[in-house]
This record gives sequence, structure tokens and C-alpha cells, in this order.
Amino acid sequence: MKVSLDAPWLIAEFDAPCRVLSWTLNRPGFVTAHRVVFREVRNRDLPETLDAARWLDTELKRMGLDDAPTLLTSRSIDSYRLHTAHAGRAEATCLVTAGLSNAERIGHRQAPDPRRFGTINIAVHCTDGLTEAAQIETLTLVAQARTAAVMDSGHFLPEGLATGTGTDCIALASRPGDTGFAGLHTDVGEAIGRATYDAVAEACADWLATRPDLNGGTSP
Repeated sequence: MKVSLDAPWLIAEFDAPCRVLSWTLNRPGFVTAHRVVFREVRNRDLPETLDAARWLDTELKRMGLDDAPTLLTSRSIDSYRLHTAHAGRAEATCLVTAGLSNAERIGHRQAPDPRRFGTINIAVHCTDGLTEAAQIETLTLVAQARTAAVMDSGHFLPEGLATGTGTDCIALASRPGDTGFAGLHTDVGEAIGRATYDAVAEACADWLATRPDLNGGTSP
């Protein structure tokens, strides 16, 4: 994964086209792409009456990036964290931007607050060729690693430790292949889990250090 920053854009490019699985606003589900894009936004970019999907499509076409699944973030785009991990022959790279002002604990919802706009955006690339089923399984490992890192950050909400934010998004890229299993006992699962955990943990720690006004602290 090659990462380039040209604010408000952060672009992760792959050596060859990959099958990307995500729930991004513009290209959700399984799609073929050779890059994933992060776009920094501010409140002025997305007023309540705006059709966000149409706005994003226009912005992407203007930049020649409309082929790329795109993640929106209010976090300063230059705060991104990038980690690579290896296990056996497997290699995984994880790119993250993270803010916890929109933090939630699974099974609960905070009261609506227009000031709560943080999110955790994750793009992961692995070198193994995966079946679609294995790629779905791997996506759960990315989510698990994210949640573990957020909980270990010690950010408390009234209901307990935060487990994520209300607007997290993940994009997972791999080439199609015949690797049919990618759980925690596999090389690819280990590499993806470690790369994701390390990147999210570092990004959350950075946010907590820069936003003490929104930090719930280390105990309820």
C-alpha cells in the first residue's frame, strides 16, 4: 500500500487492482479498485440540507477519483497512522484516521449532539488472495481489532468503555484467491489483526492526547 497526502485527500494505492469490501458511501459491497480514498470534511462541507452522496460523487469526479471507495472523516487528515505486520508469508497494512468525539458503547446510544462528529476510518490491504467468504471473515477481524484497541484506550462513556464510534467505516482490500479461511489461527488473520490493532491504538492515543476536553478519562 502506497499512501499519499494531499489535504483534504488521503489516498491509499495498491500495486494491482484489488477486490475491496466496505460499506463506504459511494462504492459499498464488493467492488474492484486499485485505491481507497479518505476525504477530510468540516461542518461547512456537509450542511443538513446537503445530499452528501451526490456531493461526494461530484468531488470525486472533479479529482478523477470516482473509482475509489471513499471514507469521510472530520479528523485532521494528516493525523493518519499506518502500520504493517507480518505473520508467516502473510503481510497486512492498515491505514487509520481516528477521533472519538462520536464514541459509543455497543448496545447503547448517546443522546444526539451535533458536536459529536468523530469517527474511525480504516483501510486494510493484505497480500493473501482470499475467497469472498474469507474476506468477509477477515472483515470481522478488522472490526474486532478496532474494538479491542478502542477499549484498551480507556475512553469511558456513562455506560462503560467505548467500543467504537457511531460512524466507523472499514474498507478491506485483497486480490481474489483460493485462501478460504482467515480466522485468528491463520497467518493472514494474525497479520491483519496486529496491523489494525497497532494503527487504531496509536490513532486513538493521539486523539486522546489532543482532545482532553472530550476525553471521558480512565475510569467511570
